[in-house]
Amino acid sequence: MIKKLLAVLLLVATGTACATAGNGGGAPADTVTLRIGDQKAGSRAVLEAAGLLEGTPYRITWAQFTSGPPLLEAVHAGAVDIGGVGNTPPIFAAAAGSRITVVAAFRQNPVGAAILVPDGSPITTPAQLKGKRVAVAKGSSAHYHLLAVLKQAGLSFADIEPQYLQPADALAAFSSGTVDAWAIWEPFTSQARLEHKARVLTDGTAYVNGLNFQVASPAALQDPAKEAAIRDFLERLAKARTWAISHQSEWAKVWSAETGLPLRVTEAAAANYVMRPIPIDGSVVSSEQEMADAFAAEGLIPRAIDFAEFVDDRFNDILGKGQQ
Repeated sequence: MIKKLLAVLLLVATGTACATAGNGGGAPADTVTLRIGDQKAGSRAVLEAAGLLEGTPYRITWAQFTSGPPLLEAVHAGAVDIGGVGNTPPIFAAAAGSRITVVAAFRQNPVGAAILVPDGSPITTPAQLKGKRVAVAKGSSAHYHLLAVLKQAGLSFADIEPQYLQPADALAAFSSGTVDAWAIWEPFTSQARLEHKARVLTDGTAYVNGLNFQVASPAALQDPAKEAAIRDFLERLAKARTWAISHQSEWAKVWSAETGLPLRVTEAAAANYVMRPIPIDGSVVSSEQEMADAFAAEGLIPRAIDFAEFVDDRFNDILGKGQQ
């Protein structure tokens, strides 16, 4: 299983960014390498747009993933040191017994999360999802969004036909009409709206907490050199996310070039995907615990968890640096 995962990572790795501290020479041969997992709406594009990938006193290798769950599988396997995911993947990973540690938190606009239906669909309310085929990536942030929407409508997962698909496959199913609805996040929300005339049935407002996390391997945190690299990376990322709030146009251009998405898609997505770095405090932990309890009650995770056991707040001081 692990060998297969490592082989996949070799295929999905999107390149290596190398830099050195300004010492007038090349990077020493024994410079630490930080292996970072990323997604289509991830860290690399915003760091590049903000000019914050230069001058790192360590090498970076990037691996691209379709969603949070496979990224955290790589963290658990030791193939990735750290990576960014939404609010739900750490819950599923923890419930599965994965070795993961949440080390940084960000809060985004919940508007980017959406339950989409085709433009001509007769579905106009969440209650009408009963008996319908709904695409969603299992264990993703969209999974909880869908659960919360169904619950408020008096439904459960037993009342729909969930189609567990990764975003690319879900987009194909949605555009071909083989599913009735799609629970998804940015930039796929904007891509479906602009390129496939999707209609937003409901967004994440009042349903989701808007949290995103950077999740690290416990082994990487125990390595002093890797821990120092993680601290530097998180500080740069906090600054980049703060920069992007007031530089959406610049970010969208780099995001488009990085992913191949049309500029009009990344411009629309950027308006909904801004994130603010926040400390991992009691409110963050309790909000995630409520989600974990909801998944456990629905039988969607194998066991109940104590989310606090998978959190490390040693990097909370980076919040202030990110806002400078």
